[in-house]
Amino acid sequence: MSLASEVLTGAVRGGTSILYAGVGESYAESAGVVNLGTEGSMLVGALAAYAVASETNNPWAGALAGLVAGGALALVHAYFVLHRKANQLANGLVVLFLGLGLTSLFGASYVSKPAKSFTPWRIPGLGSLPGVGDILFNHDPLTYLSFLMVPASWWLLTRSRWGLLLRAAGERTEVLASYGHSVRRIQYMAVVLGGTLAGLGGAQLAIAYANAWFENMVQGRGFVAVAVVIFAARQPFKVAAGSYLFGAALALSPALQARGYGINQFALDAIPYVTIVVVLVALGRRRAAEAPEGLKKVFEVSPST
Repeated sequence: MSLASEVLTGAVRGGTSILYAGVGESYAESAGVVNLGTEGSMLVGALAAYAVASETNNPWAGALAGLVAGGALALVHAYFVLHRKANQLANGLVVLFLGLGLTSLFGASYVSKPAKSFTPWRIPGLGSLPGVGDILFNHDPLTYLSFLMVPASWWLLTRSRWGLLLRAAGERTEVLASYGHSVRRIQYMAVVLGGTLAGLGGAQLAIAYANAWFENMVQGRGFVAVAVVIFAARQPFKVAAGSYLFGAALALSPALQARGYGINQFALDAIPYVTIVVVLVALGRRRAAEAPEGLKKVFEVSPST
């Protein structure tokens, strides 16, 4: 396999967990709630998926457990932000550390324990296509599911009545309330849905990509997902592009090492995160101006007196 094909294949495999989390965060941010605890939802999703897959020998049961665990942690964030009016950014970090602590405590016994994982399914016919066969059609089932999730999420956010209500919750809460809709209920649904998708992303990471569990295995992917959503302006197709860009940067390091390139390992490990920083610097200010009104309030800083 050529270097380009290997990196592009790795982009899809490595970017899928971020894609799930990013699309999930797009729902939450469209409703006016930012969740920095996305990393925590990915962590608990990864552990729950690996633990259940290990105990039941069924990766689908593990994926379901990861989805539920991620949504449950997001529910904690939603409660404190929407009911107790906690600061969204600070509470998101608290939720992240809660997820990190819970997974460190309950995940120790699964570090070296085997679990039934998803295996790649080569789609007959399509998997043999030159150039794109291995890149797109030789992956695990959760990766294929993400291919369907992106256009479905685009339709939900931009063409459905529910998407209109969701965006109204982030843009014009007073108008939404005047028509008899509960802004809080819609925001709850958006945040919990975001957490369930982040948990599913963690499940893909644990039982389809890494096929292992170890402490803090998400390693910043949740924060990357939030960053991707910012420069993708909560648009699922652009979230997919940003996720795969990060996945490609992740795949570049082992691909270069396997070919004997003498590049500093630490420099290679930094490439994915430097890529995200560069893109944020280039697009961050413009994308921030396009954020929903409710989301802008989260980042407003009171002027000094």
